[in-house]
Amino acid sequence: MTDALLSAKGLRVHYHTRRGPVRAVDAVSFDLLPGESLGIVGETGCGKSTLGKAILGLLPPRTKVEGSLRFRGQELVRLAPAAFRRLRGEELALIFQDPMTRLDPLMTIREHFVETLRAHDRKLSEDAAADRAAKVLRSMGIPETRLEHYPHEFSGGMRQRIMIAMAVVLRPKLLVADEPTTSLDVIVEAQILEILEALRRSYGMSLLLITHNLGVVAEVCDRVGVMYAGKLVEIGPIADVFRRPIHPYTQGLLASTIHMGTTELRSIDGMPPSLLAPPPACRFHPRCTFARDVCRAEEPEKVEFRPGHVAACHFGRDFL
Repeated sequence: MTDALLSAKGLRVHYHTRRGPVRAVDAVSFDLLPGESLGIVGETGCGKSTLGKAILGLLPPRTKVEGSLRFRGQELVRLAPAAFRRLRGEELALIFQDPMTRLDPLMTIREHFVETLRAHDRKLSEDAAADRAAKVLRSMGIPETRLEHYPHEFSGGMRQRIMIAMAVVLRPKLLVADEPTTSLDVIVEAQILEILEALRRSYGMSLLLITHNLGVVAEVCDRVGVMYAGKLVEIGPIADVFRRPIHPYTQGLLASTIHMGTTELRSIDGMPPSLLAPPPACRFHPRCTFARDVCRAEEPEKVEFRPGHVAACHFGRDFL
């Protein structure tokens, strides 16, 4: 899509280890439009967080990155670290999973914001930076009187609001939220989701939401992508994927979701494979109840089964 804000084409991210390369992200392709929200879901270890870190340029040294990842037409795969640092904050921002581990316990909230803002604008005075911090915190429901407090003086939900405020204070074009509601109770979770949706609409920014929680994705996102063993196995509009999933893995995830009408617990048999030596052909075939010989011999192609609804399954048409 030529007007995409972010476009990944055949993106591969392999971690170097003594036992060999870990194929955390393997030939992933997708587009994210300006102002759009895309949810990335899947089990632990499927490559979701690695994808988010690749977008922000926060991968460990010696990580092998191949393919194309373009942001506003600029190629990120071969971007120098200094250029990446300039993009982070003003263009790209990340909400980390655990806010307590990302906030310095020896710094006040005011000092966190001043440091962040002045790193991008050295001419900005501390008072002006504090004023901007107070304004964005008020939009999160946090009074400016709390600016002089330390991280441990806030609840988990309040700390997460502070992390969101720090991520959006420079009004980035793309916000990557990595499990932003983990460990929060359902009431605080709903508040955080409302904040993210309001920010996306008021700032006109795009949102890439990484989560295990399918309910969160249904609440916030326009489209959803399903990752399994480093592959993006299905992507499409929320209504299509949730009501008429194509890939058996997506079907299994949705069937295992608990809701008000749940009468029995369901799960997907087996465990996700090691990304050191993933299964050949379709990586889901060892756990798939529909698997046949072709699934073990040939990797399925990505097929557009409905407008904008793409999946990689040899027998996808059987589920239409």
